[in-house]
Amino acid sequence: MRASGAVTRSTLRQQIADALRDEVLAGRLEPGREFTVKQIAEQYGVSATPVREALFDLSAQGLLESDQHRGFRVREFTVADYRSMVEARTLVIDGLIRDVFQGYGPGRTVARAVVYQDGLVSVRRRAQEASRAAQGGDLDILIGYDLRFWRELGALVDNAYINDFLHRLRVQAWVFAVPYLRHDASARDWLWHGHPELVAAIMLCDRDAVCAVMDDYNAHALSWADRLAAGKLARPGVPVPAAADPAAPVAPLPAVPGSGDAGDAGDPGPACSGDPEPGFPGA
Repeated sequence: MRASGAVTRSTLRQQIADALRDEVLAGRLEPGREFTVKQIAEQYGVSATPVREALFDLSAQGLLESDQHRGFRVREFTVADYRSMVEARTLVIDGLIRDVFQGYGPGRTVARAVVYQDGLVSVRRRAQEASRAAQGGDLDILIGYDLRFWRELGALVDNAYINDFLHRLRVQAWVFAVPYLRHDASARDWLWHGHPELVAAIMLCDRDAVCAVMDDYNAHALSWADRLAAGKLARPGVPVPAAADPAAPVAPLPAVPGSGDAGDAGDPGPACSGDPEPGFPGA
């Protein structure tokens, strides 16, 4: 019974973290928003312990900041932060491309394609859905498919550390970008949709084509950052002080069997001291 309770608490913790991450990604928990463990626990109707653990998980992912006396706050990224994310991502991916294609000449393209064939089946579907959402300007659908696309594509490299690092950068980049994109009438023009072209280039083991698609991807992101830096799109300001509205809507948490016994039910949840996965600009 004790082991079962531990699993339930771990599951509840993950569900809370996933639900709050989705709220941050969607922009419903806007940058700078403050809240406490107690507020979130009451909102979801759960004990404080799994909530606290989930919030610390999101802090470790760089999405929240914690303060010993004030609770937690959604992290506010800057244009400079976003540029650094793109530059870091570019450096890592450039290295991956060199490693993947090293020693593979034109005569071995078929063999290389066979290696990736199975893994690219689902990636191709993600690519098509992400591209369709980007061209249609459907930001919510795009974010989900884009993160899954890059996550699954990165898994082919077989290095979990690199894949996790890149995934974290993409989530943070989306968190920064979403508030701007939701208030930009021309947002659809800035949503990158070259996912299918990248998959096609990889299937052909065409290094030059892969590099060309990735160069376009990164240049697109930096051009968007230049647009922000030039003041062509002001950041929408919608401050919602936590004290004034502690019960602001958040996504409903899926029910967990036996969740009422998870965590420390007697913990009052005082203000505390204290994962992820869709085109551009977030990837």
